Amino acid sequence: MEKITALIPTGNEIHNIKEVITSVSFADEILVVDSLSTDGTYEKAVQLADKVIQREYQYSSSQKNWAIPQAKHEWILLIDADERVTPELREEILAILKNPPTDDTVAYWIGRKNHFMGKAVNHSGWKNDKVIRLFKRDFCKYEDKKVHAEIIARGNVGKLNHKFYHDTYLSIDKYLEKMNRYAWWQAYDYDKKVGKLTPYHFIIKPFWGFFKHYVIQGGFRDGVVGLTIGYIQGYTVFMRYVKVWLLRKNRK
Repeated sequence: MEKITALIPTGNEIHNIKEVITSVSFADEILVVDSLSTDGTYEKAVQLADKVIQREYQYSSSQKNWAIPQAKHEWILLIDADERVTPELREEILAILKNPPTDDTVAYWIGRKNHFMGKAVNHSGWKNDKVIRLFKRDFCKYEDKKVHAEIIARGNVGKLNHKFYHDTYLSIDKYLEKMNRYAWWQAYDYDKKVGKLTPYHFIIKPFWGFFKHYVIQGGFRDGVVGLTIGYIQGYTVFMRYVKVWLLRKNRK
């Protein structure tokens, strides 16, 4: 049976750290990479994990690409602090480790069953959410993007049948804080590829962000939560272009 490292990036996750580590207790190594937490996350992780290292946070893909080579074992399960490995997912992962793929499969997509402020989200564009999180250390790395970077795998990518339990955004304030941060990071990327800003960017694009999540992807079926997600998605698109405008204004 092959061995595996559970890699957990953290940053002020005291409310999550114990449960996420417990959910990956089957791993041969539990490695926490902490972004200089100030809420006790680091101290609690030291008590529970096999290894804890700290590094100042820049952006997600940079942190993860730095952390991946620190893993002791070839197989890595990368799990965020607000995610949990369910018993069914654990058994599926262990089955792969017992009978590793004989082809050139080097990674697996894992779906996520998302919850927003404790309520299951079944639509709103989150229904088919999936991420590459089970992978071979020496064959995979993240794109160098500040937001929504995906794993680049040098080989085939399979898909697991079971999902992470993902309980994200315990409050509206936390969600808005993260979306505002994402808008800034996206602005740096979009500044390079977007031409002259027009009303299209400030009106049509944000409306489309809301309409896509709330109507096309069925967010209305998620009730108030779906409406909230749709609205904040549209707002984030609007703020992305506001921040592009600010970047350009400040350069003058």
